[in-house]
Amino acid sequence: MLRRFSLFLFLCTLTTLVNAQVITSPDKNLAMKFELSPNGEPTYQLTYKKKAVIKQSKLGIETKDVPSFMDGFTVTNTEQKSVNDTWEPIMGEEKTIRNNYNELLVTLAQDEPKGRHIRIRFRLFNDGLGFRYEFPKQDELKYFIIKEEHTEFNLTGDHKIFWIRGDYDTNEYAYTTSQISEIPQLIEKATHDVHAQYPIDTLSVQTPSMMKSADGLYINIHEAALINYPAMHLNVDPKNFRMSSHLTPDAVGNKGYLQTEAQTPWRTIVVSDKATDILASRLILNLNEPTRYEDVSWIKPVKYIGVWWEYFVAGKSTWAYGTETNVKLSDDPNKLTPSGRHGATTENVKRHIDFAAKHGFDAVLVEGWNVGWEDWFGNWKEEVFDFVTPYPDFDVKGLQQYAESKGVKLMMHHETSGSATNYERRIHEAFQFMQDHGYNAVKTGYVGKIIPRGEHHDGQWMVNHYIYVANTAAKYKIMINSHEAVRPTGVHRTFPNWIAQESARGTEFESMGGLAPDHTTILPFTRLMGGPMDYTPGIFQTDLSYYGTGSNQRVNTTLVKQLAYYVTMYSPLQMAADLPENYERFPDAFQFIKDVAVDWDNTYIQEAEPGDYVTIARKAKGKNEWYIGGVTDENARTATIKFDYLPKGKNYIATIYADAKDASWNKNPQKYTIRKVIVNSKSVLKQALAPGGGVAVSVKEGSKNDMKGLKKL
Repeated sequence: MLRRFSLFLFLCTLTTLVNAQVITSPDKNLAMKFELSPNGEPTYQLTYKKKAVIKQSKLGIETKDVPSFMDGFTVTNTEQKSVNDTWEPIMGEEKTIRNNYNELLVTLAQDEPKGRHIRIRFRLFNDGLGFRYEFPKQDELKYFIIKEEHTEFNLTGDHKIFWIRGDYDTNEYAYTTSQISEIPQLIEKATHDVHAQYPIDTLSVQTPSMMKSADGLYINIHEAALINYPAMHLNVDPKNFRMSSHLTPDAVGNKGYLQTEAQTPWRTIVVSDKATDILASRLILNLNEPTRYEDVSWIKPVKYIGVWWEYFVAGKSTWAYGTETNVKLSDDPNKLTPSGRHGATTENVKRHIDFAAKHGFDAVLVEGWNVGWEDWFGNWKEEVFDFVTPYPDFDVKGLQQYAESKGVKLMMHHETSGSATNYERRIHEAFQFMQDHGYNAVKTGYVGKIIPRGEHHDGQWMVNHYIYVANTAAKYKIMINSHEAVRPTGVHRTFPNWIAQESARGTEFESMGGLAPDHTTILPFTRLMGGPMDYTPGIFQTDLSYYGTGSNQRVNTTLVKQLAYYVTMYSPLQMAADLPENYERFPDAFQFIKDVAVDWDNTYIQEAEPGDYVTIARKAKGKNEWYIGGVTDENARTATIKFDYLPKGKNYIATIYADAKDASWNKNPQKYTIRKVIVNSKSVLKQALAPGGGVAVSVKEGSKNDMKGLKKL
């Protein structure tokens, strides 16, 4: 009996070893091992510099209408290849991105049903691992319904984690920093009041999930190329430190519907012993497909202002034109009772156009221009907006001509109120209206519960909707900036007119309870891993009681930290979000916003620690200009800024925008200093940052005459 049992163990071990496959990253620091368990379950594990990152973890997909893809597999084929090439994004943080990985493709077959097979593709880069499930076209597998994906991330310990609660409908929670084991006792406290939220009833967090191990490894788990699939959350086992995929369901509880040939999004694990490497990773972008758009010449970066912040803070204007609370689209807008506080008036928009033209901005966003705002919020109405009918005090044609005469574009706003069905019915008419009136960019919004009723912002139906909108917009040469959409996964490489998203807690929340000073030291490691964010920075009037509305709310940053965001929070779409009159009060600080680029040749992550600080330098696209931004949390610190990326042997003029000595996020936030010095590639700046503060630096060429009287750093 003992001999028979020993023979059984030997055969199981032999089977496991035969099926084991190992690949390493090009620099040999990462190693990924794939193998089948004795029950034929696919598993993987990941190490970095011989340290375990992910212990042996199971892979599999549970289905509803066909046998599941969980176990009973044998390996029928393996293929390996290496890729090392480069590509150029249309807009981005670098002019050129290297795509260098080693790939393992494993084909798996099941005995039951006979002949059915799937593939798992692994790509190991120097900065991490990406893998996905693939379902080839085959007679034994045509259509299937996903009940759940069971991808595991078996962690090595009780890591520090920067997290927001799993939720099918919102990613606008504030971040919590804790150990994994502490999540259960903090989860309810971390569930803030956000409109149209749907917290997951199991213990879960959203991706990107950023962690730091006790032995100094930085680990980021997310996904890439989210197309025709629901967004992934992560179930948390706080005792065993294991995470597993949790897909967003649809209205009837199913997770997804696939027809072969098909594949899932990539599951991504970015890892390093340096936090700066996490921010420098382009793994998620590399896992997305290149665009198929034949003409991309119309897709350009945008710096804009808008009729927007005044709705949140000034108390003098609103989105709605009328005072009614029961309005239908069929109602005559001329019969609305004017509130006298409408913000999107012809006169107000002209004032913004004049300001944009004077200071070199590309566009003016106008919210509240179209009928429907009187009772849109929270009513779960099917038809709230038609996206083509202006209010009586908004002259569409006249403003088009006025903006064109000033060399400024108007940016359209399409708030859908979550009614995606209504938007899809009207989208061609809406985009034709934009094209006819000179609009080439639109900010879309999805505030509210989704229609079709029962669907979620992060479900497969809505994921497909967002892509449909981007594809349709491309036919009209329109760029998309989406708010309240599913968090990004690098798909802006494939759909490059989808140039930015909100998809996190942005500046507007500074007027609704505020953001913690560490919030924007976490976002680059979480939300921004998937793509650019329309964070809407640039608030100079940080004490909102200034407006006399009775609010004691404040923006929890110094003025200089707001400048730094234009570098630390990457986006090719950047807003100067404050009121024009506030910029006129601080013209010398406003100069940085006017100067700073929004598209880049190179990015240099200088120093970073999630939750504490971030310092980044970038070279402007096609110019000998560099911009630097550094931010800190509630603690003062000294940033170390190097200039070793400057061409050797040449001097430049650095303009340094710094917090005043007595400044902080809650005391004297508007106090700052500006000084100019001469720098070169050997220079190093040690700059003090106030609590909740920052630093911003512009580096430009200058003549000898310009440098007269300036000191070397």
